[in-house]
Amino acid sequence: MTKISTTDISSGHEPEKALWMSTLAFTICFAVWTIFAIIGVRIKQDLGLTEAQFGLLVGTPILTGSLVRIVLGIWTGRYGGRLVYTLTMLASAVATFLLSFATTYPQMLLAGLGVGLAGGSFAVGVAYISPFFPPQKQGTALGIFGAGNVGAAVTKFVAPFVLLAWGWQAVAQIWAAALVVMAIVFWFITTDDPAYRARREKGAAPRSLAQEFAPLKNAQVWRFCLYYFFAFGGFVALSLWLPRYLVGVYGFDLAAAGMIAAAYSIPGSIFRAFGGMLSDKKGARSVMYWMFGVSAVSTLVLSLPVGVTPIVFIVVVFMLGFVMSLGKAAVYKHIPAYYPESVGAVGGVVGMVGGLGGFILPIAFGLLKDVTGLWSSCFLLLFAVVAVSLIWMHVSIKQMDRRGLSVSAVAAT
Repeated sequence: MTKISTTDISSGHEPEKALWMSTLAFTICFAVWTIFAIIGVRIKQDLGLTEAQFGLLVGTPILTGSLVRIVLGIWTGRYGGRLVYTLTMLASAVATFLLSFATTYPQMLLAGLGVGLAGGSFAVGVAYISPFFPPQKQGTALGIFGAGNVGAAVTKFVAPFVLLAWGWQAVAQIWAAALVVMAIVFWFITTDDPAYRARREKGAAPRSLAQEFAPLKNAQVWRFCLYYFFAFGGFVALSLWLPRYLVGVYGFDLAAAGMIAAAYSIPGSIFRAFGGMLSDKKGARSVMYWMFGVSAVSTLVLSLPVGVTPIVFIVVVFMLGFVMSLGKAAVYKHIPAYYPESVGAVGGVVGMVGGLGGFILPIAFGLLKDVTGLWSSCFLLLFAVVAVSLIWMHVSIKQMDRRGLSVSAVAAT
């Protein structure tokens, strides 16, 4: 990515338009990405799917949406976020619309691959928005954008009513129409990002794949991946696992457990914007220390085999979700600070690993429950991830400080 001065970063209200339109678009994309969480239940009944088949159906968009983030991130750097974001929404809309005409399980899975493109929009948005803002404001901007995760709650709250009124096919068609409208509005309201415009005006050739992926040789990038595996992947995994946990451990009915899970996901998405602001003001590094510290205590308490009361559990798990939301923003504050020329590639890889966490961890939770017989074993696994991340981060930071390699934009203030 071509470096440009802060005075060249924007003109007029371009940054604000890019940020808010991207956030709205990501909210709709995230709602589409999680559509099977609601309509998948009805599809399971209609097709008589097994639990394994249902799990694959729900997980397919999550998996493909995670893997495609690398490609979309690189394309954003090459062709501009405005074009790539618009085409991603249109492609997802086509797949989501065609889903409504699927009648067999293989057709559902094939459509799910296309629906997953909506989840890849995160990597596009990060690479598109970053150049509009100077380093001291990128944390806040990316935090606001990331709050589009609330789209999952939109699907959880709205889709059931549409499904009951008109059927699951109507949910797919309406969500697809929303994507098309959003794509059109996004294209005509936003502009190309400053970095892409600068390259186009200079006639600079796109960076080679070797240059794009060069930062992946650094252990630091994979350290960021582990952070996001916990902060995002763990958050998504818990939002999926909580209903089953509350029913199995505390005897909640499914409706109450579902509402608690939905309530868990909303503030965990919205507070991501607050995490971005804190990262700008106090330093992303400080936010990460707080996230891992509070997460270590919370997961350790929740992993106790003796268990805790329902009220204590809900309070602690909501606290855990809150600090995870702060950490999600802090992780992405690091990327444009350390890799300003490779935001698309690095952001795509980090996002991919985080998304895979949301796919892998629920499976691991189930396996641990089967092997140990303990519901709380899922939190012991999260504690292990937190402990490794915290130790690796602390040791690496001390080494960087001794070598004078820290970046002021992420260092503690």
